[in-house]
Amino acid sequence: MIAKNIISITLSLTIALLSGACKTGGNGGTAAAKAEASSSGYALSNKNATKKTAKVYKYITDVYGRNMLSCQQESTWMGSPDYEMDYIEKNTGKLPAMRGLDFMNNDFDGVVQRAVEWDEKGGIVTICWHTGVKSSGYRESLDDTPDFSKLLDPSTAEYKEMTESWDKAAKALQKLEDADVPVLWRPFHEFDGQWFWWGKGGKDNFIALWQLMYDKFTNEYGLDNLIWVLGYSGEVKSGWYPGDEYVDFIGSDTYDNSTNIKAWNKLLNVADKPMAFHECGNVPPVEKFESDGDIWAWFMIWHTDFITKNDKENLKAVYNSERVITLDELPDLEKYK
Repeated sequence: MIAKNIISITLSLTIALLSGACKTGGNGGTAAAKAEASSSGYALSNKNATKKTAKVYKYITDVYGRNMLSCQQESTWMGSPDYEMDYIEKNTGKLPAMRGLDFMNNDFDGVVQRAVEWDEKGGIVTICWHTGVKSSGYRESLDDTPDFSKLLDPSTAEYKEMTESWDKAAKALQKLEDADVPVLWRPFHEFDGQWFWWGKGGKDNFIALWQLMYDKFTNEYGLDNLIWVLGYSGEVKSGWYPGDEYVDFIGSDTYDNSTNIKAWNKLLNVADKPMAFHECGNVPPVEKFESDGDIWAWFMIWHTDFITKNDKENLKAVYNSERVITLDELPDLEKYK
């Protein structure tokens, strides 16, 4: 996209030089603007967050708009839970800064173990959850069609079943807090797409559901190691935002091989929150992110065939770009100021 005028070009180049990041072109300098905003500081929604959780959040928001963290979703059925990590290391010489995990199929113990191990390597952890209302699984997340008038009523059996399921996730997340592992927690993803049960009740019921989980996990369960990631679909439909006090990151995903610039521009109008590209298939060249102007907090490639179908040369270039942060480039987050 052509810059609006000579002044905006000069301003964008000046910001890029000062930050040490070479931004070329872009859509009105939105990445540079986000970088400037991050320097003034974003605040976690949970004021009681653990020290390390606050440091992880501060680090990501400090580099936001200038650098993207690399992230990879794992699978657990390809012979090794490190299938994707091994593939990336073999083809790029690097490992992602962030590891994506999923509580799907009640893999609570396995996720906790791998999350702790990744944290011990110096990495950052993000967890999603394909789950039904009362039982965990991918098909359940798609097939359940709850009556939200009952689901959100504390006096009903439906509410009890749902929150008893949440107890299991909360206990696993508590184990991670006990191990001092911060978690970028991304529940109810792609909600506005309305293919998962949590979006089928419409925007008002979703907002109530999100706020309920936030309140229970933060105030009732006392989980202070969570950084809440609100993950839209690529559509980013309006009216689904739960409120600033319930969200730390907003984001979107797409599998159309783009930098997700359409979603970026929509998200700018949702809230003043740092933004993540939380799922993609083929990651575009870094130069495309720079020219589009959407330097996300992180990008996460999905698992199995989605990572292996990436062009190997581009994947290597992305992972070795100065714009992209990998595991070996993360600071000691416990000591980060």
